[in-house]
Amino acid sequence: MTAVPPRLPWGTRIAMLVRLLAVQGSWNYEMMLGNGIAFAVEPALRLLPGGKNGEAYRAALARQSGYFNAHPYLAGVAVGALASAELAGESPERIERFRTACCGPLGSVGDRLVWAGWLPACSLLALAAFGFGLSPAGVVFVFLGVYNLGHLALRVWGLTVGYRDGLRVASALATPVLRLGPAHVARAAALLAGIALPLAVRGVMGPALEVMELVFGAAALGAVALTRLHGRIEGWRSSIVLLAAFILFSVVR
Repeated sequence: MTAVPPRLPWGTRIAMLVRLLAVQGSWNYEMMLGNGIAFAVEPALRLLPGGKNGEAYRAALARQSGYFNAHPYLAGVAVGALASAELAGESPERIERFRTACCGPLGSVGDRLVWAGWLPACSLLALAAFGFGLSPAGVVFVFLGVYNLGHLALRVWGLTVGYRDGLRVASALATPVLRLGPAHVARAAALLAGIALPLAVRGVMGPALEVMELVFGAAALGAVALTRLHGRIEGWRSSIVLLAAFILFSVVR
């Protein structure tokens, strides 16, 4: 029967969190994030019987240095869970099975939430800030501030729930943040795109904006028409109609 893991000292938690920022520092094709995971878990392993000079410490550190692949921002979930499992005395077999099982979910969820959602949304927010007339330094500050706030919060959350739930942390992957977050962030990114792109073009074009307003108006009407005709007209037919309209306009003009 496994024991309850001890409460992590704040110094150990902070050390693990800081090390998570460098979890990709030793990334390679053979171990992927394996060495980085061991580096982040190591402060907690010092609490094992015998400390840094004990056999339990050396065995656990060697175990955590094996192959591991996941999204770097969600690696904290695995780091917290593995630290909890080692300190609770879970069997090496269970720990290895957990390491193998959590790679896929932590990778796919992280990719959809961060690379396909949060990063584009932050980029479009910075583009909107440029369109509103913010200085270049201000645009950079908006992007870096919002983006880093999001990924730091994700790392802190992952480390916390991972250590709290241990090898039962799979339930944390079903939380609304990870289950519904990618869809909500994607919708927010689409909304920001509709706001940011016209504003950015307006800021760049300046006096030539009158022509661009006509282009944007026609594009908006075309988008509405294509949405209403979705499923009732094939793409190549609509393209021919638009091309014919453009040729007719060019001849008449």
